[in-house]
Amino acid sequence: MAHAAPRSRGAIEPGRTTTPDIFDARTHRAAKVVIPVLIGLVYGYWAAGNRRDAGPITGWNLLFGFLTALVFAVVLMALLAVAPKLRREAHAVVWGAFCGIAVGFLFSQAGGSIYRSTALGLGVAAGVTLVMFYRFYTHERATDQRPATDQRPG
Repeated sequence: MAHAAPRSRGAIEPGRTTTPDIFDARTHRAAKVVIPVLIGLVYGYWAAGNRRDAGPITGWNLLFGFLTALVFAVVLMALLAVAPKLRREAHAVVWGAFCGIAVGFLFSQAGGSIYRSTALGLGVAAGVTLVMFYRFYTHERATDQRPATDQRPG
């Protein structure tokens, strides 16, 4: 005869389905800066590599890569700080615009025409906006976006 494995009270009771936080607050504060900087460095290296087009590495190319990384990281940190406070529609549009601009810029540095870069950026922006809107729409709590007319006077 089979028996169920014992589980903790938190796994059984409804409303207690949060995942454990294994990092302390200091680690989270550091990650809010370190992760965008690392992603920015990768983006800057990629943009500088696209612009260099297999040519020699020059000081101007390094400067371009670091400035691109700096701008990308600062905009990403600002987006991570401000975007969650927006409504889901604006939140999705901001992420879509950011991703579309980033991809369009990378493509333009690789030698693509301005029209193809713009078309690619707009396509990526539209796709990311749709995906992010779907994600924000399906993951919000029911009380977050409820109109005030649904509440009865009490």
